[in-house]
Amino acid sequence: MKADEFVAMVKFDDRGLVPVVTQDVSDNAVLMVAWANEDAIRNTFATARASYWSRSRKSLWVKGETSGNFQEVEEVLYDCDVDTVLFRVRQSGPACHTGERTCFYRSAYRRGGG
Repeated sequence: MKADEFVAMVKFDDRGLVPVVTQDVSDNAVLMVAWANEDAIRNTFATARASYWSRSRKSLWVKGETSGNFQEVEEVLYDCDVDTVLFRVRQSGPACHTGERTCFYRSAYRRGGG
């Protein structure tokens, strides 16, 4: 599917954003959740590098531009309601700004304890 077709399908919220779950293709680990606007989606399709919309900086954000920890996009999936996107990526280096491999490194609940 071309970027224009996909962008036309996506149900962006009232801010023009859609949540993006990013998953490592090597082991299916969830790396992070971020937001994308139309430009970020188009840039992702054009470059095969994960691009997001930074809500704090109000600008396009290519993951790895500053850190060197790029996310090479292998596949873009979408959910049944077309209101959430999944980037399946090859991650170089840690995905989290804390230096952790994934942003989901802390546990709030574990069955059987903790």
